[in-house]
Amino acid sequence: MSVPAAYLGVIIIWSTTPLAIKWSSETGFIFGASGRTLLGVCLCLLIITLLRVDFPWHRAARRSYLAASISIYGALMVTYWGAQFISSGLISVLFGTAPIVTSLLTIMLLGDKQISRIQWAGMLLGVVGLGLIFNNELSMGTESLKGLLAVLFAVLLHSFSAVWIKRLKVSLSPLAITSGGLLVALPLYGITWFLLGETLPTSISTRSLLSIIYLGIFGSVLGFIFYYYILKHLDAKRVALITLITPITALFLGQNLNGETIQATIWLGTCIVLAGLALYQWGSAN
Repeated sequence: MSVPAAYLGVIIIWSTTPLAIKWSSETGFIFGASGRTLLGVCLCLLIITLLRVDFPWHRAARRSYLAASISIYGALMVTYWGAQFISSGLISVLFGTAPIVTSLLTIMLLGDKQISRIQWAGMLLGVVGLGLIFNNELSMGTESLKGLLAVLFAVLLHSFSAVWIKRLKVSLSPLAITSGGLLVALPLYGITWFLLGETLPTSISTRSLLSIIYLGIFGSVLGFIFYYYILKHLDAKRVALITLITPITALFLGQNLNGETIQATIWLGTCIVLAGLALYQWGSAN
């Protein structure tokens, strides 16, 4: 598989995922998240069986699967919950902070080099942009604040998962990591479903059903396979650069396909966040 092709695939999938999450959650956020995970597990096991792909279950592999499940279950579940309160475009914008969070965790967990002054300036600029977004959402009510904080926590879990996988340095195929992470995550979704007393929906809209199928195939399987593939060949910080692109495309998709109102303050805050991220990445290259 070509690394650039996989990189482009992740950009496309991550750009459309926030809107698909909103649509798939119309019948309940737990149902949407659990449904795509179950479909993803079935598809992965089918591919492994048909292609006879090596799927190890030794101790080191299980640790990698556990690390992957932090993103597949933890970050995803929190994102689905937070998506109830904010627009799909904002989800992508907040995930745009992943490069900074990933870099900070890389320093703490992998002993990477220290942050330069230019990078600190980029971080400060990103905080200013987030401040504008938070201030705008606060004016919309406390519900929006819950969504913002939830998605930011999801970013932390997602970044931690990526850095932990890099730290383990276990030689596994992207399909194996995706399948293992999904298998670990699936019972966790079941436990959450039981603890919250959820029931199966009596009806489901066509849009919601198609979104779950799309996320199950592309979001949970192909997207993660591409993601772990490029994560295996590139460092975590370069992979996180994807989030410099997806916020803009996600905002446009949410505005044009879901009728989301994107205020000027949000666009300004997004541009400042992305400018800060660009400055941060430029500082790491110098």
